[in-house]
Amino acid sequence: MALHTNLPIYKVTYDLLGEVTDIVKNMPRDFKASIGAKIQLECVELMVLIFRANVATHKAQYLTELIERLQVTELLLRVSKDKRFISTGQYAKAIDLTNQIGRQANGWRKASV
Repeated sequence: MALHTNLPIYKVTYDLLGEVTDIVKNMPRDFKASIGAKIQLECVELMVLIFRANVATHKAQYLTELIERLQVTELLLRVSKDKRFISTGQYAKAIDLTNQIGRQANGWRKASV
C-alpha cells in the first residue's frame, strides 16, 4: 500500500484545494463564508476520503462517496461561475482538476471491486 500523500489522486486533489483557496480569497464577502467555505470544506473532505480509501480493505464505499462529494464541489463551482463570483478561467482550471480526480477515482473504484 502506497502512502496516501504519494498517490496521484491525492496530489491533484491537493492542487484543487490550493486553487479553490485562491478562488475563494477573491469572492465577494457575502458569499465567501457560505459558498466559498463549503467548496473548501468539500475539498478537504475529498482528501480525507482518499486517505480512508487507501487504508481500507473495502475501498468502494469511500470512492463512491468521494465521487459524490466531487459532484457537489463541481456544482458549487458552477454556481459561483454562473453568478460571476469567480471568473471563467478560474472555473475552467478548477473543473479540469475535478475531471482528473473523477477519472482517477472511477478507475480506482473499478480496480478495487
